Amino acid sequence: MAARPLQVVFLDRETISPQTALPSLSFEHELSVYGRTSRDQVAARIADADIVVTNKVPLRQEALDHAAQLKMVAVAATGTDNVDLSACAKKGIVVSNIQGYAVTTVPEHVFALIFALRRNIVAYRESVKAGRWYDAQQFCYFDFPIKDLAGSTLGIVGRGTLGQAVGAIGRALGMKVLFAGRKGEALPGDPYTPFEQLLATSDVITMHCPLNEQTRDLISTHEFAQMKRKPILINTARGGLVNEAALAQALRSGQIGGAGFDVTTPEPPDNNHPLVQLLDMPNFILTPHVAWASDEAVQGLADQLIDNIEAYYSGSPRNVVAARNAE
Repeated sequence: MAARPLQVVFLDRETISPQTALPSLSFEHELSVYGRTSRDQVAARIADADIVVTNKVPLRQEALDHAAQLKMVAVAATGTDNVDLSACAKKGIVVSNIQGYAVTTVPEHVFALIFALRRNIVAYRESVKAGRWYDAQQFCYFDFPIKDLAGSTLGIVGRGTLGQAVGAIGRALGMKVLFAGRKGEALPGDPYTPFEQLLATSDVITMHCPLNEQTRDLISTHEFAQMKRKPILINTARGGLVNEAALAQALRSGQIGGAGFDVTTPEPPDNNHPLVQLLDMPNFILTPHVAWASDEAVQGLADQLIDNIEAYYSGSPRNVVAARNAE
């Protein structure tokens, strides 16, 4: 009797841009592709799957319990907080993620936000649209402060691949670069700066750490109060790293000079979300989780996704995410 083709299920293909080519798998398989999958559809759609591909669709234990054949979860992203890694480990399910694909695109987006905020690009653009330049009756006007990056201090929370890439750009621009130690650790050791000291001395703070129970609400009301230099805050990592209600209060009260966010909790945010309510402010920029999404980066992600599946099929799984990373 012929072997059953492996059942491969892609739960959220629409999270990968339509112009991105998804390479074909070399082995015999049947591929089921869904543009989107809601939480209540997950269990049924993965019930007969051998391999599941997900970007942001949650795979929790209750759904995994219905997937008796499941052997691999291929995450089409670096973050795996949407996957119950402990449940997968107990069931012998290999989880692989995407690594290193966004090392150019995310740092470029970070600095696009930093430049826009430090030089008040949005504020000046809106004022020109409103007729302010003509009303000024001279060649320029000075309604909003403009700050150079050279000589300022860049505080980076997270010293992984992306954090280090951001640091390299910062140094090239003449910035002093600090990497945060763990919150509450007084003497983190070289090359780290105590977390609280970084908050107090940075002109720009940017988030590049994973979201887990230790980092959720890493920055909230208490931390904003320590930001003595009224920095701009950038978050292209995960929405849950910064308490969004506290951010709104800090921005409107002037505790910080501005903020550029590419992530929210949840995604997408509705019209009543605290960050959406900040869009009337010229020193706040919100982009729709696209820091990772240059054409080049997304194609690299798709290629690596298939390579991960092929590696698993050949018996040498790669980019395997261990359960302890979810702790």
